[in-house]
Amino acid sequence: MKKLFGFLLAVLIIYVIYIDLTVGTLPTSLTQQVDAKIEVPKLQQKSDLPSFEAKVEPGETVISIVEHQLDKPLPVSINDLIQDFRKLNPGETPEKIQIGSTYHFPDYSK
Repeated sequence: MKKLFGFLLAVLIIYVIYIDLTVGTLPTSLTQQVDAKIEVPKLQQKSDLPSFEAKVEPGETVISIVEHQLDKPLPVSINDLIQDFRKLNPGETPEKIQIGSTYHFPDYSK
């Protein structure tokens, strides 16, 4: 019984290694390039709210992008920032911004 279990375990391990080396379990650079080239047009809504466009870099959040633009702490509450971001980017939520995408952010410098 131990020999059968050991044989089946060895076959399973060899199979997993084979699949990992041939197909892979992580996305390849080719699939990332294809995903990067696909752009979904975003709905633009005219708003009288002053804004600026910024491309999201890794590790950035809506708050950090706005604070970086202002070079000072956020002058409004986080709830106001979230509401303004949603007005400027219909259908988008601040929690789900994508790295490499460009969004409109509220400009509180005035």
